[in-house]
Amino acid sequence: MADGWDWPLVGEQVRRARLSLGISQQDLAVVVGLDRTMLAKVEAGSRRVDGLELARLSKALKVSMEYLIHPPPAVVSRRTAPLTEETDTHVARSSERLEIAMVEWLRHVEQLRDVGVLRARPLLRYPHPVASEDDARQAARWLRQRFGLGAEPIDSIMDVCERAGQWVLVTDLPGDGASLVEGDIAVAVVSTTGDPGRRRATAAHELGHLIVGDEYSADLGVSTSRAEREAVIDAFAAELLLPVQAFALTGDRATVSREKLVGYAARYRTSWLLALRQAEQAGMIDPATRRTWSQARPTHAEFMEALSWTPQPDLTSVRVPPAYAQAVMEALRNRRITRARAVELMHDQIVEADLPQDDDSEIAP
Repeated sequence: MADGWDWPLVGEQVRRARLSLGISQQDLAVVVGLDRTMLAKVEAGSRRVDGLELARLSKALKVSMEYLIHPPPAVVSRRTAPLTEETDTHVARSSERLEIAMVEWLRHVEQLRDVGVLRARPLLRYPHPVASEDDARQAARWLRQRFGLGAEPIDSIMDVCERAGQWVLVTDLPGDGASLVEGDIAVAVVSTTGDPGRRRATAAHELGHLIVGDEYSADLGVSTSRAEREAVIDAFAAELLLPVQAFALTGDRATVSREKLVGYAARYRTSWLLALRQAEQAGMIDPATRRTWSQARPTHAEFMEALSWTPQPDLTSVRVPPAYAQAVMEALRNRRITRARAVELMHDQIVEADLPQDDDSEIAP
């Protein structure tokens, strides 16, 4: 089997995973029991590794063996440049680690689909061209209308993503988020390191990449920069989470006080900056007010005063989509996966003691 592996690919995957951890060739070589020059040849694709060496590399690099031997997906929504020795920064490492987690997440979703316990949902795409921020806002309103959300707050952004065909994983890795589409499966990862409003914005942003399809179409033009594309997707996310129409529903038609805007941010569970952005978009505040209010973010006490309760954070305790979790449990009951694999597939949402008591079993042939 190893004779058929793409050794330059294996070497490149080892190099990328190593850089994402910020360790040197020498440090990795010591851990896996190889001479540094031998490891350099592995990364260059000129030296093969046996099964034991691959297992050691996998453990040291905190990735699966499958990650090291399978080609990565072709299209990835990333917010930073690919990690190389020349672009090796903390931000680049975090982005790369998120991408690795996303690729592993994709393989988990694919496994459950392949054993017949998870049905791939149709991928939802906006049927009109998106070439501007206004177009992106219209796409968000279209999605809200399609799902019957009106202008009301979204309870679970993960549920909205799942309905659109995107499987979201919540991870403790640093960074923001990333997403990709491989065949008929769309996945995304969202980091818990940001505040709750930022997490929801990140999830909505990655959903925007799917709905708008900016990574796969030319609607934005080949001359459009990455920053311009991200700004378009940010507009989608803001309108999805806090639609401009929401201000009209409560009778705010001319201006809005800071206290009222705190209430909007709390009810819709958005960041303060996103609420300011949408209030300005709705014509409720002017740019000068937005800049002034952005300097002093609301306190916990202000949220309590605005709503008399603290909004429950989203994307915190629930790490995987409910339908995915049910598929893991079905695969375990059907003895398609082991108990240890079930825990792994649940991404720290459960421990083995949480599983029903039963004899362990191997994956059915």
